Amino acid sequence: MNIKKTGSKGKASSATEATAKMKSEKEEDFDSVLNDFAAKTSLSNDALVSRDSLDKDLQIPVHEQFSTSGMPKGWECEYFSEGQIWRTTSEEARETEKLMTEELEDLRRAGEVHRQVRRYALNKIHPGMTMIEIAETIENGTRALVAECGLKAGIAFPTGCSLNHVAAHYTPNAGDKTVLNYDDICKIDFGVHVNGRIIDSAFTLAFNPKFDEFKAACRAATDAGVKAAGIDVRMTDIGSEIQEVMESHEVEIDSKTHRVKCIRNLNGHSIGPYKIHAGKTVPIVKNGDQTKMEEGELYAIETFASTGRGLIHEDLECSHYMANSDISYQQAMGSIRLPRAKQLFSTINHNFGTLAFCRRYLDRIGESKYLMALKNLIDLDVVHSYPPLVDLKGSFTAQYEHTLILRPTCKEVLSKGDDY
Repeated sequence: MNIKKTGSKGKASSATEATAKMKSEKEEDFDSVLNDFAAKTSLSNDALVSRDSLDKDLQIPVHEQFSTSGMPKGWECEYFSEGQIWRTTSEEARETEKLMTEELEDLRRAGEVHRQVRRYALNKIHPGMTMIEIAETIENGTRALVAECGLKAGIAFPTGCSLNHVAAHYTPNAGDKTVLNYDDICKIDFGVHVNGRIIDSAFTLAFNPKFDEFKAACRAATDAGVKAAGIDVRMTDIGSEIQEVMESHEVEIDSKTHRVKCIRNLNGHSIGPYKIHAGKTVPIVKNGDQTKMEEGELYAIETFASTGRGLIHEDLECSHYMANSDISYQQAMGSIRLPRAKQLFSTINHNFGTLAFCRRYLDRIGESKYLMALKNLIDLDVVHSYPPLVDLKGSFTAQYEHTLILRPTCKEVLSKGDDY
């Protein structure tokens, strides 16, 4: 979700040539390791039920499925850069990592929920469904599998299901009659959290095979970003790798050839507890940003492809909102004068805290006739609004996204599955 305003187990060798060889072998094995991980997390996993009984599967929360074995790990990848290879076998790094046990367990639980929900949803979604039906299929699956419990576990942000030239931040409001068609390209972007630890992952859904190469270009760019990410890596270098892969593709859609463009004013981001954007951004083009990734940080690596200008702007009816996390609840309440707005903000704080929400979520908890109060909160800068982000009408956009954590010993792609 882009919600921001504008290896080796043996003894480490000291020989330089051995280090270089190890680095080379790791880089060459990147794709094969991805494939191995996908095989291990496929639908044949004993913890999952068959496709024929996916509805029944929603009755078994993930933490109960793995109550004795512990949550499945994400895809673990050793650091490639020569200055970080030592981390794989470092006892000090392993000891530091033990302090992250609780955080990792929460993230892995959320990651497994995401994998199972998207498998379930892909078996349910079909042309002819309304966008509300699609969003609620995903949201109800998330609530069931994460065992929703107030702010302790649940949905991390509104389900994005942006169509065609709309790249991000669209979820249907109540009464939206939009229907998914065979010729649409839809970005499914949803989040899961456990104790505020967020998994943010997205993929592109299209039933018409004319979009296959376009989707593949975007997915390859995201994989390049995941591969490039690491401790002490500069943001601009990650953006450069993503851009090189993305813009090396040309695709044909409806008998017209398009050079695939990165949407250069969208990017990935760091993630914090209950904060979808924790302050750092990961560009998808080379931009000169010398900021480095650091040990222990959690990131959403996401890329957006376009056949249009490769630039987005805000448009259409707003559905996404989030409380301003830069001011305290007490400060916010002190600035609100209208009683209805005070009551609404209290409800928002109690149910969502600093997590993003949408109008349908307010409807679901019993709020009504709240639009004027919500506008007042936005005008006071107590709540921020995030309208849909669109490229040129008639163009197509795609998105793929993974959440990874920079552990002391390796990076772990927590949302990786057999699908992407």
